[in-house]
Amino acid sequence: MKKLCKDREHKMLCGVCAGIAEYFGIDPTIVRVVWALVTLILALFVGIIAYIACALILPDKSNVE
Repeated sequence: MKKLCKDREHKMLCGVCAGIAEYFGIDPTIVRVVWALVTLILALFVGIIAYIACALILPDKSNVE
């Protein structure tokens, strides 16, 4: 069973986007670009709060395995 977790090996900040990309089997750059665009289009505050929440809630990949 796949688990959603942060990927510290391919991280830029906290590894949230890299973990999401690994979970869905896509390139982390795509997730980062989509996250940035959605953050800019919707509201800067919402995207930043969502990233911080994911960084705090998602476990590290090394702790799950």
